Amino acid sequence: MISINQLSISFSGYSLFNDISFIIKDKDRIGLTGKNGAGKSTLLKIIAAEQQPDSGSIVLTSGHNIGYLPQEMDLHSNHTVIEEAMQAFDKTLAVEKHIKRLQREVAERTDFESAEYHRLLERLAEQTERFHLLGGDTERASTEKVLLGLGFKHSDFSRNITEFSSGWQMRVELAKILLRAPEVMLLDEPTNHLDIESIEFLEEFLQTYNGAVVVVSHDRRFLDNITTRTIEIVLGRIEDYNCSYSNYVEQRLQRREIQQNAYNNQQKEIESIERFIERFRYKATKARQAQSRLKMLERMDKIEVDAFDNTAISFRFPPAPHSGKVVVYSVHVGKKYGPLQIFSNVDFSLERSEKVAFVGKNGEGKTTFSRIIVGEITDYSGVFELGHQVSIGYFAQNQNMLLHSEKTVFETLDDIAVGDVRTRIRRILGCFLFSGDDIHKKVKVLSGGEKTRLALAKLLLSPVNLLVLDEPTNHLDMRSKDILKNALLQYDGSMIVVSHDRDFLEGLTDKVYEFRNGRVKQYIGDIANFLSVRKIERLNELERGRSKCNGHSSTFPNKGAESPQSDDNAISEGSTDKQLSYHEQKEQARIERKKQASIERLEKEIAVIEKELSALSELMTTDPAACTAENCTCYEKLKLSLDRKMNEWTSLA
Repeated sequence: MISINQLSISFSGYSLFNDISFIIKDKDRIGLTGKNGAGKSTLLKIIAAEQQPDSGSIVLTSGHNIGYLPQEMDLHSNHTVIEEAMQAFDKTLAVEKHIKRLQREVAERTDFESAEYHRLLERLAEQTERFHLLGGDTERASTEKVLLGLGFKHSDFSRNITEFSSGWQMRVELAKILLRAPEVMLLDEPTNHLDIESIEFLEEFLQTYNGAVVVVSHDRRFLDNITTRTIEIVLGRIEDYNCSYSNYVEQRLQRREIQQNAYNNQQKEIESIERFIERFRYKATKARQAQSRLKMLERMDKIEVDAFDNTAISFRFPPAPHSGKVVVYSVHVGKKYGPLQIFSNVDFSLERSEKVAFVGKNGEGKTTFSRIIVGEITDYSGVFELGHQVSIGYFAQNQNMLLHSEKTVFETLDDIAVGDVRTRIRRILGCFLFSGDDIHKKVKVLSGGEKTRLALAKLLLSPVNLLVLDEPTNHLDMRSKDILKNALLQYDGSMIVVSHDRDFLEGLTDKVYEFRNGRVKQYIGDIANFLSVRKIERLNELERGRSKCNGHSSTFPNKGAESPQSDDNAISEGSTDKQLSYHEQKEQARIERKKQASIERLEKEIAVIEKELSALSELMTTDPAACTAENCTCYEKLKLSLDRKMNEWTSLA
């Protein structure tokens, strides 16, 4: 449990937050939200003891460890991927090293009857038992499982970590935190470097994780799937609700509506009282009543409406110029870097006003194919053509890094604007929250969100009929993402969007193209339809794998390995599942009923223990006198019991 008490911090005279206080309880699932620049990352750094506040304190329960994943970090390591990830088991590795040293000593000794030799054997036995208790037997398997879930392949495990981009290195750091399993995880934008499948793996991991999680994210779907509590930093204070982010937004609006109605009614009452006082305060017959009303007015508790930061970007894309019916057309397009084949035989076409999404794991070629479309890559194989009168607006994945750092915000647009649009630059910048002196700021001092907004503003300088957007939501807060999505829904041109943000993509596109294992496959519908179909395909692949095992196949698939050929065959082959006999079905149903009954029993027991833990935690938090040795022992026993029940429930479920 962590207690945050009256924290305050400011930069250059600007206060991020003032006297904020809250408690992070065991097993809390907290989504920390707020606009870009509200202070979310700063708050996580303070909790992780990587930054000091101006005032206030952080109290951490004894024995609790914190795992902190920042947004960006400089990694320096010469280990392979698997070696770096296994650094999470530093205690186990130290014990293993000690065991090997003891084994060498035992092998070298010849005084088998001496007391010292027997003490050496006892120490070896003790360390071996400790190694087993720490989970040393399964640490390699656990590490591989997490790395595979985060998108690595078996062939990546032996590669040096320096061969990977910063995004993939951050995945290794995330893997280390997940494997270390601290009592509290602080995750700052963990989905920034993940694809959709890796995000789903992370969600499943955190949903069953036995500690507390505080996560900063602008991915609404991710927050809704893992959090049960929302803390938003608004104008230097916090709003704390025990619900997911979407429910919080609804409750916040309802609360403000109730406050506003109560405030309006009170203002009417105050105006009525003031009119009465002004009218009768100098009349002898009414003076006493007027004086009574005046005292009532002074004693009245004034209702205040919570301050709400409603500043947001506001824009629409200009109407798209007319183009031919076919906007993009490719036949058997392929691309390789040296011996590495990124994709091959890609047949793709995009028609006028059609909107599609490119999805898939990082490194599968989504950005590469986008760059072929916009003309940045020309050394590809196959045939690629743009349609008649196609004009392209391109938002690159690293667009904010491509801006000239020494130019001002105004110069960034003014240098490329032509014609009448130059007279509207200030208005365009105002739509993206650049006003007053902000337009004279140099690009190098802008935040990530501000750079993204500036890059989006550049797209409005000239009308286009094909938008190619590669991760346009990176660094944007939720309100800005919603406004961007609404603008894209109203855009009447063609669009290709590369994104891993499921909430942003939902309802936005007509088709989804999945880049996977060097191939590109088309799915009709939006991202929700794609995910539904992919889950069915994965289940079918699993059933086919079981059928092969039941059929005594001589080749057993390597768990987690990727094979393009076997995957394609898995999609095209029919199912060969055996039909279970009546008695087998009956026995299976009996086992399932017994398992379900055990699960329900455990869930009831877990609920009772969690209720007792919560009550005891609340008591010790609010009453320092209750923090006795007896209560602390009881608290620890309840936690151990809960852990055992949760492990049993996980095994059954």
